[in-house]
Amino acid sequence: MSMMWNNLPFDLLSNIFSFLSPDSLAIARTVCRNWHACSNSYPLIPRITNCATKCKALQPWFLALPIRNHRPCCYAHNPVTNNWHELPLEFSPVSLVKPIATIGSLILLRITNSTTLQLVLCNPFTRQFRYLPNLNMSRTNPAVGVTLSEYPKNDVLFQFPCFRIYVAGGMSEASSQGGATYNPTSEMYDSTKNNENWEIVGSMPVEFSVRLTVWTPNENVNIKEKLYWITSARAYSVMGFDISNNTWFQLGVPMAERLEFATLVRRSHENLGLVGGTCDGGGCIWELNDDGETWWLVDKVPIELGLRLLSGQRNWDSVKCVGSDGVICLYRDLGSGMVVSRRIGEKGKWEWNWVEGCGYVKGKQVHNCSIRGTLIHPTLASSVIF
Repeated sequence: MSMMWNNLPFDLLSNIFSFLSPDSLAIARTVCRNWHACSNSYPLIPRITNCATKCKALQPWFLALPIRNHRPCCYAHNPVTNNWHELPLEFSPVSLVKPIATIGSLILLRITNSTTLQLVLCNPFTRQFRYLPNLNMSRTNPAVGVTLSEYPKNDVLFQFPCFRIYVAGGMSEASSQGGATYNPTSEMYDSTKNNENWEIVGSMPVEFSVRLTVWTPNENVNIKEKLYWITSARAYSVMGFDISNNTWFQLGVPMAERLEFATLVRRSHENLGLVGGTCDGGGCIWELNDDGETWWLVDKVPIELGLRLLSGQRNWDSVKCVGSDGVICLYRDLGSGMVVSRRIGEKGKWEWNWVEGCGYVKGKQVHNCSIRGTLIHPTLASSVIF
């Protein structure tokens, strides 16, 4: 029997592997050299026919990256089996990074010990890493946004993610004639083009460049043809960029002066969400209306889960949040646990749950630390972008 499995054609074996979860596939890869070579050589696209099983299997994993003074590793939570994994990052030549966005199974990271912006791509599951090309203009602390295209149907092309990265604003380098200035331009990197260069795509009012540089974190949300960033201090507001006509705009935020934290999330392909919390109002979730200007309250964090997240306190300023299609995670650090809201089924109902923090991995204690979280769809299939 073992000889039969060892000698299966790669295309047939890869089709069987495509039904496995990342956990099970990782075990299968260790069986023999033949299976390991197959998993590296063929695209392994999930093929799940049962609707309920598919919804669970396609849920993104929560990835926690320690912020400082930590050995090179990160921690991943599998929502299907509800357990944590430790992923070593010794393969990465840089250790001080900040997640900006996920691109399918890849993470776009910013190197934090570099004065000017330098971006890298990484898949912590396949241990792949690459630097992106330098920008046309050196920029300090610009805003960064990502748009994704639909994956092609072709199995081979599936391994090549289609995306664009936009960089806007930032401080330019000081020139011989004077000091540094705010850069009122934006650049774009297109993964589908062969020239591997950034392209200047437009300009913006200087006041927008200032706000993007000084008050806007790197995290962004893409809805249709628009990119959104939220300012990092009260009173909160939203900066937006319409890619279709190359225009910039600004939006107000509900309870802008009272929110103790605020994060933009992608509630669905068409809905921009806002998650925030106040000491007297608890945690709330709003969605942007179709008019593109007003917000409506769609959900609240259950009181008991909110108090558990805050360790019985009512101060939300230590809370962080990350969200993607159908999932919102509120967390504080690695060990304290998370409040998670997931869309269940096709009717759009959302369900709140508590997820224990990462205290142990395979029986070994993990020390608590500050983290930055992101959501990722894990894969062990190698990408040709590296």
